Amino acid sequence: MPHLHVRPVRSETEIADWRHAHNVIIPGDPLSLDEVRERLGRNQLEVAYQGEVLVGCTTVRPPADAGAAAVVIVRVFPEHRGQGIGRQLYTRALEQAGALGGDGIETIVWAANTGGLRFAQAAGFVEVSRYLPPDEDVPYVTLRLT
Repeated sequence: MPHLHVRPVRSETEIADWRHAHNVIIPGDPLSLDEVRERLGRNQLEVAYQGEVLVGCTTVRPPADAGAAAVVIVRVFPEHRGQGIGRQLYTRALEQAGALGGDGIETIVWAANTGGLRFAQAAGFVEVSRYLPPDEDVPYVTLRLT
């Protein structure tokens, strides 16, 4: 199995790769390149590759204010799940979130991603809320690390 390498999103290629991973894994909330660039200005975004193959991406959101939690989101393509990639990305994102401070760590999972929900729960996250965006049928689940 090729070595996993993760790098911060900096180049236009990495922006496009991060967008592709996000849009494939969360098809109900597709982002444009400009929206990804905007997120890059306020969040830590990374892309993950096995060899030259894109396998996923991460987002680490800093706390919105002193009483808020940092948010980690890990996305791995379905065909690359079950190989430890999510665990490696999660560990890395947790370290980044911990360095940002805040009141705990949360994650957000699209409810249709049942594997992602199981992964988050197995990692110690518990559901704290659900949000159904307008004109959508599937909610997003916010979970907090206990």
